[in-house]
Amino acid sequence: MSQIIQCGHTEECHMDWRHRAIATIEADFNRSADTHLIRVDLPKFNGITLYLKDESSHPTGSLKHRLARSLFLFAICNGKVGPRTTIVEASSGSTAVSEAYFARMLNLPFVAVMPRTTSPEKIAAIEFYGGRPHLVDDPKSVYDAARQVAEDTGGYYMDQFTYAERATDWRGNNNIADSIFSQMQREEHPNPRWIVTGAGTGGTSATLGRYIRYRALDTRLCVADPSGSIFHQHFMDRSVTEIPCCTSMIEGIGRPRVEPSFIPEVVDCMVAVPDAASLAAQRVIGEILGRTCGGSTGTNIWACAHLISDMIRRGETGSVVTLLCDHGDRYRSTYLNDSWIKDNGFDIEPYLQKLRAFFHQGQLMPE
Repeated sequence: MSQIIQCGHTEECHMDWRHRAIATIEADFNRSADTHLIRVDLPKFNGITLYLKDESSHPTGSLKHRLARSLFLFAICNGKVGPRTTIVEASSGSTAVSEAYFARMLNLPFVAVMPRTTSPEKIAAIEFYGGRPHLVDDPKSVYDAARQVAEDTGGYYMDQFTYAERATDWRGNNNIADSIFSQMQREEHPNPRWIVTGAGTGGTSATLGRYIRYRALDTRLCVADPSGSIFHQHFMDRSVTEIPCCTSMIEGIGRPRVEPSFIPEVVDCMVAVPDAASLAAQRVIGEILGRTCGGSTGTNIWACAHLISDMIRRGETGSVVTLLCDHGDRYRSTYLNDSWIKDNGFDIEPYLQKLRAFFHQGQLMPE
């Protein structure tokens, strides 16, 4: 004889909370306009236009706002997060800022496990939203430390590095790829020849690459990766899955191990970018836009300059789209501080000269 096993009162309370939590997140999303797509004309390169998807205009100021929203919905709908769950995340800063925002919205405790080198501005933003930073000396230890904090608090480790590629619906649902192509519809070259992004979790490149293939588009995907990161090495040789440490100081991208969310099969090419080039490009694109940007945006811009130079050599025209990942205000004490640049041994002047010659004089980047 069949037996129906029903949930108790506690589960009914959790269901009510779950409905309210999802409604709260969706209402916040409904109040938010889409992020801008900024056109950067290149008068020295006739027929080629650069676009920047300005993710810094999210409420928490970065591309990771999309990911944090998706991760919360994913965890709630999978029954991992309830009305008293402590949320724990391993992060280099920006994801933690965005998750702290959503945790506060749902009145949930939040702990951000981060390298001690995380910029003071990001730490302050996490604390502003009520989160508690948990700083570690070894960046590779953030994963185990986050699991331990979740275990000690009876909380839930969000694990962006595993779930980034699956928490977002890559077919549509206002993901970043769908947004880019919708905003490009009225442009001269609506289907970009290239879209350029970095990789921290790998989730954004996975979403973009899958969407391009699902829509049967001719657009190609480039991932710009710090020279000291693992991802471009893995792209060249799949047997390379871990390095002793990621020597890059560009926050938000680059990792010492290949994260589960990184899907190399949907990437068409990768560009390894020295940190000094990223820091220079961050400043040059800031000069062009009249505003400051983060270091990972600089990484993207360096790769774009090389791709555009290659297009010109081949006689191609079209559009190139990349991401403006976050605002430079988070890096005023680091990347935008000349003393910090000098103290960390970076010589950005040669890269500044190359980029200014590229944007202002039309000189192609060296092959």
